[in-house]
Amino acid sequence: MHVDSEFYWEEKRKRKHIEMNVLQRIRQAIREQKYRISTHANEEMAEDSLIANDVENIILTGEISQKFTHDLRGTRYEVFGEALDHRPAYAVCRFLLSGVLLIITAYTED
Repeated sequence: MHVDSEFYWEEKRKRKHIEMNVLQRIRQAIREQKYRISTHANEEMAEDSLIANDVENIILTGEISQKFTHDLRGTRYEVFGEALDHRPAYAVCRFLLSGVLLIITAYTED
């Protein structure tokens, strides 16, 4: 039983490390302005009074809250952070084959 416990914690550490690398890559795309916002995201953002700077702040201050792997177009990541006015908010994104980060949607918690 002790070995299984060690394996569990080692696997958990590995997953956390991979997620941190992904988050760093997402943040780098934001810093380098290598991202685009989908039409759907723009519509959702307008409903919640969010702008591109809010999305940048969500990603730069946030953490990955969910990972969606069952999408043929690629793994999507939900990042939970804060809009510029400190409202809790989410941004869902994935990398395109070109390496550009696509913001699929962004919305506030309420």
